[in-house]
Amino acid sequence: MDLEPYLKAFAADDLAVMAAAGYGQPMGFGQRPALMVVDATWAFCGDRPEPVLEAIARWPNACGLPAWQAIAVIAPLLAAFRRRAWPVIYTVGQWRADRWDMGSWLWKHGGSQQEAQGQRAYDRDPNEVVTALYPSAQDLIVAKQKPSAFFGTPLQSHLTLLGCDSLVVTGGTTSGCVRATVVDAFSANYKVAVVADGCFDRSGTSHAVSLVDMSAKYADIVSAAEVLGWLDACEPLPPVG
Repeated sequence: MDLEPYLKAFAADDLAVMAAAGYGQPMGFGQRPALMVVDATWAFCGDRPEPVLEAIARWPNACGLPAWQAIAVIAPLLAAFRRRAWPVIYTVGQWRADRWDMGSWLWKHGGSQQEAQGQRAYDRDPNEVVTALYPSAQDLIVAKQKPSAFFGTPLQSHLTLLGCDSLVVTGGTTSGCVRATVVDAFSANYKVAVVADGCFDRSGTSHAVSLVDMSAKYADIVSAAEVLGWLDACEPLPPVG
């Protein structure tokens, strides 16, 4: 994928250092991928396409229009993986009703503090996946409490059981839960492809910087079209799991 649109957030010296140091080598897709949809929930997407400042008035973690643009990109990827009976894994948040177990989120995020104090009410479960991307019966849902999908969850044991060697990552936020998941996947020696147009963030700058940084060190940055083209061209494999 051409990263040029995202490189504008960097100084020329920064890019020269990355190149001189040898970062950014391609990994490739791997042989047994799982598609990950990170936190594509009402909490992070909001309940309608609208500018982020409007969305966060009702959903303090919402990413506004970028989330809904990514939703439209993720949907055909879901269909393509399901046609092959390849794994689809979602992450969602999960906390006690009183939010005590949010822990350090309560130190850094005023919206979470308001939830814990009963000052915010929603007309649906914030941690439910949005309708447009709703999981199928065979998909896996991993509940988590921290940014990484690996931290304190059975994700890695599921990937072992499924025989996966690689992840195709979508969702949000690019600078938060996506990046944390990618770093941990890299640390566990999975090949990782991040779908740039299938990821979203409430900050365009954070989105761009995170994509370039992940491209340099932890993952291949690809487009949904590249993933779909690869799926069409690669040799069929037996279903995983």
